[in-house]
Amino acid sequence: MMLGRRLSLTFLALAAGSVTRAQQTADSLNLRFANGIAAVAEDKVITVDDVRREISPLIPQLQREARSEREFNEKLETLQDDVIQQLIDRVLIVKEFRKDEKKHIPLSFIDNRIADIQTTEFDNDRSKFLAYLRSRSTTLADYKREVEESIIYDYMRGQQRKSQSLISPVRIETFYRENKDRFYQEDGVHLRLIQFNRNNGESDSELTAKANVVVARLNTGEKFEDLAKEYSQDSRRTKGGDWGWQKRSDLKPAFSDPLFTLKKGETTAPVLTPEGCFLLFVEERKYAGIQPLDDVRDQIERILVQQMAQVSQERWLERLRRNGYVKHY
Repeated sequence: MMLGRRLSLTFLALAAGSVTRAQQTADSLNLRFANGIAAVAEDKVITVDDVRREISPLIPQLQREARSEREFNEKLETLQDDVIQQLIDRVLIVKEFRKDEKKHIPLSFIDNRIADIQTTEFDNDRSKFLAYLRSRSTTLADYKREVEESIIYDYMRGQQRKSQSLISPVRIETFYRENKDRFYQEDGVHLRLIQFNRNNGESDSELTAKANVVVARLNTGEKFEDLAKEYSQDSRRTKGGDWGWQKRSDLKPAFSDPLFTLKKGETTAPVLTPEGCFLLFVEERKYAGIQPLDDVRDQIERILVQQMAQVSQERWLERLRRNGYVKHY
C-alpha cells in the first residue's frame, strides 16, 4: 500500500472511466457503515473515506474480472474486508515498531519520500500537491504521519521476510521430487539473429547473396555478435542481434523448424520470408523435459523462503491482532 503508487492508480482509475464504479463503491460503503467508521484499531479510527481511498484504484480491475453485476458486488465486499484488515494491521504494526523507543524514522527519510511523491504524482508542482491535501481535508503534518507510517509498515514487513532461516538441502530435494511437473521446460534457444530487409523489387536470390557474404565470414571464425552489429537491420542490432531466450512456441514455424535442429554455436541457412532474409544463431540451447535439480535449486529455495515468510508473517500478524485493541463496525 505505497502512498505514491496509490495516488497514481487513483488518478488512472478515474481517467479510465471508473467514476460510476467508484460511486457504486462509495454508496456501498456508506450503506454498510452508516456511521462513517469501518473499524477502530488501538486509538486509530479507520473511516469509510480511508477504505474508499484504498479501494478506488482497484475498481477497474474488479470490473474487468467480474462476469456479472452479482460477482462484481461479491468481489467488492471481499475487497472491502481485505482492505479494512490491511488498514488495521498497519496500525498494529506501527504500534509494534514504536514499542522500541530506540527505533525511529529519520525526518529526512519522510521528507525525501514526500519529495518523491510530489515529483512523480504531481509533476513537482507543490500547488497541485497542496490542493490534493485540501481535497482530503488533510494537513501537511497529518500527511507526514501517513508517510512515516507507510515507511514503518514497509520496514517491518521487510524485517519479517529477512528473518527466515536458510532452507536445508533435504527440504529442497523433497520439494523437487514432489513437484517435478513444475520444472518442465519447453525446447528453448538463446537466439541471436541478423536481418536483411527486403527492398522494393529485391529478389530472394539477391537477399540470399547478402546473407551468404555473412555466412562466409562466419566460416572464417568471425563472431556472429560482431557481424550482427555490422549487418543486421533489426531493432537489436546494437546488442549483437540478441533476442534472449525463446521457446519453440514463441516462434513461427519458418523460424522454429530450422532453428531447433541446431546445436549450440550453429547458424541456420538463410531463412527467406516476405519481409526479408534472416540468419538465426544458437547462443545457448535447452532441451524439452524436466530440468535437473541443480538447475532449479535456487528457484526452489526462493519458493520455500517465500512460503516460510508468508506463514511467519501470518503468525506474526495473528499475535499482533490478539494483543491489540480492534473493533469492527
